[in-house]
Amino acid sequence: MPERLESRLAEVRERVAAAARGAGRAPDDVTLIVVTKFQPVDLVQRLRALGVADFGENRHPEARDKAAAVPDAAWHFIGQLQTNKARQVARYVDALHSVDRADLVHALRDADLDVLLQVDLDGDTPGRGGAAPPELGPLAEAVLATGHLRLRGVMAVAPRDEEPARAFARLEAASDQVRRVAPDASWISAGMSGDYEAAIAAGATHVRVGAAITGPRSTPG
Repeated sequence: MPERLESRLAEVRERVAAAARGAGRAPDDVTLIVVTKFQPVDLVQRLRALGVADFGENRHPEARDKAAAVPDAAWHFIGQLQTNKARQVARYVDALHSVDRADLVHALRDADLDVLLQVDLDGDTPGRGGAAPPELGPLAEAVLATGHLRLRGVMAVAPRDEEPARAFARLEAASDQVRRVAPDASWISAGMSGDYEAAIAAGATHVRVGAAITGPRSTPG
């Protein structure tokens, strides 16, 4: 029901603002990205009408079709990206949160795109991707060397079996590491429906919230 979507969005916005204030930050310092994977286009359009400006997707071509249907929003690709699809995705997204290897940087080298380095916080979860902390410096340098990609910061997913605050503290340290190479790369993309408040407390500038706003996902086709 439309009113339930509106109330869930309002609750998350309020909690994001409260978490930011609790961390001594302004609520506007945190960007809320609403993750709409497996959700219908009409739900995205309703969210846009409610003022949502940033959306997250993790599958091409689903992301492409939604970006085409709602072109006046910022689109964030937050999933693992195959190298052979990189140029296609770069045509319609504003930011790619999952750069984690040199061959992907090479495939994107001519794109006009904001990118974040995905950090592997546990090393034990297949399919999540991410670069190990020792790889971040060289990867950041590779992004800067393209002359086109804009290195904005880092992204990670907290391990399921660990206290989120501990994982996000490691991500904050990874952010410091990247900023030694790229001082302006200040974005920290972290936190999902179950842990976004802990991420904000640890310095997240962007949180990726799906089900807490959209409700249960549709069954993927």
